[in-house]
Amino acid sequence: MNAKPVSSKVLDAAIAWKLCLDDSADAAQERSAFIHWHAASEEHARAWRQLGMLDQRVSAAAGPARKALLQSRVSLRRRVGTLGGGLAGLLLVGALLLQVGAGSLAPGYWLADQRTGTGELRTLRLEDGTLLSLNTHTAVDIDFAGEQRVIVLHQGEISVETGHADLRPLLVRTDDGRLRPLGTRFLVKREAHGTRLEVLQSQVAAMPSNSGDEQILGEGQQVLMNANGLGQIGPVAAGADAWTRGMLVVDNVRLADLLEALGRYRSGHLGVADEVADLRVTGSFPLTDTDLALASLLPALPVKIERHTPWWVTVVAK
Repeated sequence: MNAKPVSSKVLDAAIAWKLCLDDSADAAQERSAFIHWHAASEEHARAWRQLGMLDQRVSAAAGPARKALLQSRVSLRRRVGTLGGGLAGLLLVGALLLQVGAGSLAPGYWLADQRTGTGELRTLRLEDGTLLSLNTHTAVDIDFAGEQRVIVLHQGEISVETGHADLRPLLVRTDDGRLRPLGTRFLVKREAHGTRLEVLQSQVAAMPSNSGDEQILGEGQQVLMNANGLGQIGPVAAGADAWTRGMLVVDNVRLADLLEALGRYRSGHLGVADEVADLRVTGSFPLTDTDLALASLLPALPVKIERHTPWWVTVVAK
């Protein structure tokens, strides 16, 4: 009976309830609504049982890591239409969950010297005077013990404003290569296909891991670096560093892209209906209050906000 597939919509709802009940400090009201949902359909009950069986198989990823696996359900749903098929089906879904979770958590994240959680922004003054800002869900190691000052970016995005109280070379390293600032302020972001460098002031020398050649980028330039080389050099977008001040600045972007960016700063699912995904948006949005950011869309766009739980929000046509 547990092996019978359930729809992706019901699976989404079951995962949303799992996150809601796990996170709520006072779950009495939520649990009452959950019991009503659970009893409303045999498929609901079956999805909950299947999710519980799957949860046992990924229980080794406890705490924040386990939550991150559950929150990767959007990518999972695109790849798995149903949850079922007995033990083999559960193991397949479990493997996909772990694969998606591994893609969102770099191996060094949990052991990093400094890391930020979802929606957290942090600024550090390092011992050499360097100002280091960490964007949401970012992890770095900092090693000033040797002949070089080294910042290793495992995941996320940082802003670096170099200090001058130490004459040793300062390097920022990722799996894709190294960046050597030449007295400057710049952004470094890990992306799916490489490391993005954006130079805000002065210059930065970029050297891919599999290349012995450095290329210097000047103020206002940005590039995507992978281990084998540099991509096409382009201009830095206006407001690229606005996140360091707690803001997101966009200019004529798709609503879907804006919501994807805001979704990095909140827990749970932030979705958009297909019929409004291509609406264009220009403006500034607070990252420390994404609910306020969403509310600011309402006067300007023909949309409304559907909130199924605090962790499951969708922007749809009005």
